[in-house]
Amino acid sequence: MVMSELSEALKECGALQFGEFVLASGAKSNYYIDIKKASTNPAVLKLIARLMAKKMRDEGIEADRIAGVVLGSVPLATALSLETGIPYVMIRKEKKDHGTGKLIEGDLGAGDRVLVVEDVITTAGSSIKAIATLREAGAKVDYVISVIDREGGGAENLADVGISFRPLVKASELVKG
Repeated sequence: MVMSELSEALKECGALQFGEFVLASGAKSNYYIDIKKASTNPAVLKLIARLMAKKMRDEGIEADRIAGVVLGSVPLATALSLETGIPYVMIRKEKKDHGTGKLIEGDLGAGDRVLVVEDVITTAGSSIKAIATLREAGAKVDYVISVIDREGGGAENLADVGISFRPLVKASELVKG
């Protein structure tokens, strides 16, 4: 049910595109999943948040904070926060040279259990960097939930740093359906 409902919503809003694309990982692909297109659509964003909250319940994932990596995952973290009542933080990819210069925006305490949410995971490079930032701040990070797993080694790379990866849907299921 989850895969079919989400797959239909992603296709209907135009998030699944075919052509020639270069991914953030540098890999080339004949399809692209534009989660930003999906996450700017209120109905699809609400569906994603509802499915992520269900995944948390089904998997017994407890969190004191939800974390989204700037920019793409922040709407997902915000929506999941609204769905669950769990506060969220935003993780910058690099420090700004103005303001506070923090990598983590929002309240985070040492020992907080943090669930990282992502839009699309291919190799999980940006997730692993965000997890390192959170752990350096004293957070306990054990899980990542993403909308899509592009099946590009991300699950294995996350496992290598002690993370359980829980995607809502795998890209192979999405593009074949």
